[in-house]
Amino acid sequence: MSKRKQHAPEFKAKVALEALKGEQTVAELASRFGVHPTMIHGWKKALLEGASGVFERGGKQAPGIDEEQLKELHAKIGELAVANDFLSRKLKPWTGK
Repeated sequence: MSKRKQHAPEFKAKVALEALKGEQTVAELASRFGVHPTMIHGWKKALLEGASGVFERGGKQAPGIDEEQLKELHAKIGELAVANDFLSRKLKPWTGK
């Protein structure tokens, strides 16, 4: 049994744009690119639905900072700094520094 083929986003966009052009039928595109016509219809629909996102104000937004996670990370940094200091003091008698 063969595994499903994972197509790259660039490939999907290329096929969907070709389908939008309308110069060839979906059956012809499916034959040309070696994919099922249903996949082409889905990619074309996804392209049309997501196209408005390209023109949204602000472009891509950075993910929000989770304040709780930030507090946990700062606490962990503090713990590691204390542990590092403790270990360095314990190691000094053996290194002669």
